[in-house]
Amino acid sequence: MVQTFTFNPGPSAVYPAVRQYLTDAHDEGWLSAPHRSEKVTSLVRQTVADLKSKLNIPQDYTVLFTSSATECWEILAQSLTPRRSFHLYNGDFGEKWLKYAKALRPASTGVSFGLEEVPDIAALPFNSEETDLVCITQNETSTATQLREGFILNLYNRLGGALLAVDATSSLGGLNLKYIKADAWFASVQKCFGLPAGLGLLVLSPRAVAQARLVNDRAHYNGLPAMLSQMLNFQTNFTPNVLNIYLLSRVMADREPIKTVHQHLADRAQKLYDFFEQATPLQPLITNPETRSTTVIGLKGEASIIEEIKRKAQEAGLNLGSGYGPLKNTTVRIANFPAVPDAAFEALVQFFAKEFPA
Repeated sequence: MVQTFTFNPGPSAVYPAVRQYLTDAHDEGWLSAPHRSEKVTSLVRQTVADLKSKLNIPQDYTVLFTSSATECWEILAQSLTPRRSFHLYNGDFGEKWLKYAKALRPASTGVSFGLEEVPDIAALPFNSEETDLVCITQNETSTATQLREGFILNLYNRLGGALLAVDATSSLGGLNLKYIKADAWFASVQKCFGLPAGLGLLVLSPRAVAQARLVNDRAHYNGLPAMLSQMLNFQTNFTPNVLNIYLLSRVMADREPIKTVHQHLADRAQKLYDFFEQATPLQPLITNPETRSTTVIGLKGEASIIEEIKRKAQEAGLNLGSGYGPLKNTTVRIANFPAVPDAAFEALVQFFAKEFPA
């Protein structure tokens, strides 16, 4: 029987150890543990401590649990955006975030930019004194693009009175992000954390916490004032996904520091990009090294070639991710997430070398 590996960018590969973690969760009574109990609050406290330690999250930043990254779009619009937000995007998820924001705050605006483009920060059409929140997608899963730390730093320095929010759904937990250069970071665990879907993380700076208290959104169950108040006691204002928090705790305890993880993913990505920069029927979707993703690798080709290569890969036990939206039929996406084992990545490289010999 052919061993199967998945490179789908979400939901994506889970760590093999999750199987044992699930058994342990059952045997240790986590599946029915009261979420206000000391057993669970101690778990939350330790999980937050491990997240900060392993991911280099500043100690004065606040970590909150949500149901997903998508819920974070809503939370930020409700609790940090009394007037309007400004959105910079180049893919479907960034554009959807803008649509969510406009549904709640109709004055919100946004601009798109090209897949090979690093936006000109000085030319961005937003007034920092009239904008509450500037929103970017650090790693756009749909287009396999990435905004690097230099861009985020320069944007942060232009904010004035606005806050900076970063959707890091397919990079948080995989890249060594500089959290101090933004006010809100969020992600779901089904990508770079190698876990099943159903849990989101929202990381807030002291500035964002102060703004949440000033706005004082009390109209929603997931308003930040209530979430922040409960997290003072390492609790949530809703019944949390205790199982996934337990799994996250186990993963973080076993994880290497993020600098090591980041470098490993960067080396694997470069190996694949180098291969496809040769003359093959597939080419990197993003040619500009400054804008292409480390954690989601996009390849483009004719629709017939894409269909054939996906079929052959599946027969070899390698499930490639489809393209997204308008790129669905002419691209494949390859998740380069920490839970994808080196053996899978090496098998993928050998498969491509066989299909496209030099």
